[in-house]
Amino acid sequence: MKNFSPIIASCFLIFIISCKTAVPVSKISVQNAPYQNLERNGKIYASFYQQRAAEYEALCLQAYNIARLRLDEARAQKSDKPLAIISDIDETFLDNSYYAVERAKMGKDYDQATWEEWTAKGIAKPLTGSQEFYQYAADQGIQVFYITNRMEKERAGTLKNLKKYNFPLQNDTNLILKSKESSKENRRKDIAKNYKIVLLLGDNLADFSDIFDKKSEADRSAAVKNSADDFGKKFIIIPNMGYGDWESAFYNYRYDYPDQQKDSMMYDAVKVTP
Repeated sequence: MKNFSPIIASCFLIFIISCKTAVPVSKISVQNAPYQNLERNGKIYASFYQQRAAEYEALCLQAYNIARLRLDEARAQKSDKPLAIISDIDETFLDNSYYAVERAKMGKDYDQATWEEWTAKGIAKPLTGSQEFYQYAADQGIQVFYITNRMEKERAGTLKNLKKYNFPLQNDTNLILKSKESSKENRRKDIAKNYKIVLLLGDNLADFSDIFDKKSEADRSAAVKNSADDFGKKFIIIPNMGYGDWESAFYNYRYDYPDQQKDSMMYDAVKVTP
């Protein structure tokens, strides 16, 4: 060993020390992890799927095809009220992933001001199969109501977008935007006074019932299981990997967490074993 060079010896010593002090993979902090800005990069990945995957198009078609079957079944039944469907807008039939990508590439997240700039343009593209489904519903004499949490100030841009892609609007009052509360339950109840609601379409569970409003992850999961018979029958859900109450519930509806904290929470939450 007397010919062992000092450089090699030093390298060997560093290797031994690093082996003894190595941090287990499960304990690595997000700062040292291979992923940075998990939430923001996740928006990019989700948007990539939404914009490019034929599987996503197939999922949309599957949802609208099932919705059409349910409409036909409802029309075959007697009703003492005219029939209606209630639909959300964003990521239910209009694709806003382009806004998410723009923000993410700028290193920024959603904010209300830039969102309103986006919706004012009225250029969000329709999801595959959506135009045909909503027009079919209107052609059958079914009232189509759009309940959205876009703000009243976004009405002009929203109408512009609906008209651009020929989504039916049988009456101006059929576009119902957010006024005071984010819950859609009272708006649904107002429609139910005069119509039989046969179908609800959305990308977020709160688009269907107040049993999903502002609930924890565990409560949301339990409510889904308790409503199992409604999915695919009265509730038609469109996949949205980019945002939603599923994300907010994970953060306990805390919207003020810094990005680094969100990254750390997500990094720790996903598991490598069942």
